[in-house]
Amino acid sequence: MSGLRTIYHEIENALNPSGILIRGTVDFAAGEGPLLAGGSHAKSLALLGNAGGSIWPTFSRWKQRYDGADPLDTWSKEIIRPLAKTLGGTAYFPSDQPWLPFQQWAMRAERLRPSPLGILIHPQYGLWHGYRGAIGFAGKIAPYGMNDAVTSRRHSCDDCCTKQCLTTCPVSAISPNPASFAVSACRSHLATPAGQGGCMASGCLARNACPVGAAHRYPPEQLRFHMQALD
Repeated sequence: MSGLRTIYHEIENALNPSGILIRGTVDFAAGEGPLLAGGSHAKSLALLGNAGGSIWPTFSRWKQRYDGADPLDTWSKEIIRPLAKTLGGTAYFPSDQPWLPFQQWAMRAERLRPSPLGILIHPQYGLWHGYRGAIGFAGKIAPYGMNDAVTSRRHSCDDCCTKQCLTTCPVSAISPNPASFAVSACRSHLATPAGQGGCMASGCLARNACPVGAAHRYPPEQLRFHMQALD
């Protein structure tokens, strides 16, 4: 266990300035994991991401010096790739093709389930969290940081009677039965004055309506940054 604690200690120390956190770990059956750089399959991985606005202070300062494409993905790779190399692992990112099953990994790592909006909902952070990458390893690593709140089988939405996330969208882009998201309706609305003054200025109104983890809602600048990526 001392070796495992050392790995986690290294990851935490390296990522702490960025606000990226270890979000959990996943073990794989033989041949199930993603391919490592050497061609074999990973036996485990550490999932990395943000909780609330944890990454925003560091990322926003970095972004002021960067004028290229895909700033958040680029920044994440600059941080995670060197760490993976140091640890003898392989880095994976949700922005890379072929697409890797990050949502499935997250559901296994933290036993989360999708919200009506399709975003995985966390019992503590609500809809205000994300996954920036992962590091795969040739050997097994112990589970990390799973607590009773996260491992509870009860869905955070089960106790919500009003489901305001389904009724707040100005263009009814979200449908629960069957679950779907009308991307074209959302984009069209965002281009209107109402959309520019509403969701684009203060974040998706449907997402903001969710009461779970409201204290961890992204700061206004981060909300606008993510909405601009949809524009």
